[in-house]
Amino acid sequence: MTTHPPALAAAAAPPATTSPGRHARGFWYVAAAFLVLMAFGTVPTPLWPLYQERDHFGATAVTVAFAVMVVGAAFGFSLLGHLSDRLGRRRVIVPALIVAIASAGVLAARPDLPGLVVGRVLTGVAVGMMASTATAYLTDLHHRARPGRAGSPLPALVAGAVNLGGLALGPLASGALAQWAPAPLATSYLVFAAVMAVLLLLVLLTPETVDTRLTAQDRPTRFALRPGQGSAFAAAASLGFFAFALMGLFSSLGAVMVRGELGITSTFVIGLAPFTAFAASAVAQLALGALSQRLQLVVGAVAFPAGLAVTALALHDPGLGLFLFATALAGGGAGLLFKGAVTLSARAAVPASRAGVLAAFFVIAYVGMGLPSIAFSIVVRHAALVPTMIGFGAVLSAGAVAAVTFALRHEAAVRGGKVTEE
Repeated sequence: MTTHPPALAAAAAPPATTSPGRHARGFWYVAAAFLVLMAFGTVPTPLWPLYQERDHFGATAVTVAFAVMVVGAAFGFSLLGHLSDRLGRRRVIVPALIVAIASAGVLAARPDLPGLVVGRVLTGVAVGMMASTATAYLTDLHHRARPGRAGSPLPALVAGAVNLGGLALGPLASGALAQWAPAPLATSYLVFAAVMAVLLLLVLLTPETVDTRLTAQDRPTRFALRPGQGSAFAAAASLGFFAFALMGLFSSLGAVMVRGELGITSTFVIGLAPFTAFAASAVAQLALGALSQRLQLVVGAVAFPAGLAVTALALHDPGLGLFLFATALAGGGAGLLFKGAVTLSARAAVPASRAGVLAAFFVIAYVGMGLPSIAFSIVVRHAALVPTMIGFGAVLSAGAVAAVTFALRHEAAVRGGKVTEE
């Protein structure tokens, strides 16, 4: 078993001066803030066709407008997300919510392409600050509220479900508001800004879980893995990349596919495709959470390519029902892969550097969400949609299966005693 310096252990375990009840309530406050901010990240998804009509730009411009969020997220994850290990979880989540509210103001006030780009970059920064920090914060809060359940899978389960469940909620909510509320390019952003303002106040009531009294030399390393866990992190990063690549496709181009290939103009129905993918991801995690991690990864590795194959079939013979079934199947598989990736990352990290390790993981995952989708949108300008989808699906499926194989080999090595978890 590997030991860690006392100061590093203290970094994630400040003196217990707060009641378990406050930590338990704070757990759900943070989960709610995490859910809503992630939902805010996908609010524009069903609105892309409206932006296209307004400013007359094509699928590539839509994908770039979506993907600039990845630039902001990479900045947030790499330069800011790890700071909660040193400054405290709450001191990072509160600014994340403030940046997201500012982003909502920009997007509501400037519905043109420059405003969209600036707003999306700010959204990415907020997501980058929130995702890794909230994932670590949920683990800390649960351990304080339930000190006898240190090995409970609940924090990772909630973090994964909230992350992808939030991404599902965004397009459904904005699609409904755009369909039935006035000012479709402003209302959704203003509603989410109001909700995030309320959650900001609740997060301020949540106890801190990081000892911020440590001196500079005693503070945790920004990125520190347990001995022998480098391969586990590599497997996790690969899984995150391919799972988010699929989600990026449905987030950036799903609405364009539904409108262009299926001829549907309702923003609510258009929002159903990305909602179905992300919701299926969250539901799969919850429904199959009792299975072993090995079995979850195997199921994910089967559902992921099967869903992409059915997606190509649904585009060849257009039909909304088949397309939604395909997104649900693919999204469920991606959700199981993502859950396994988060679990592997958290286990691989030195506890005091958990947020920093998760930040690095999310940088790689969000690169997967952006770059493959941009490549797809460029290729589809010069080739038919169905062959492009088949090629794209084949590459993603091969990568996902290879990542699962890598992860399972690591798990087998752990069980065989060749690699230790501690």
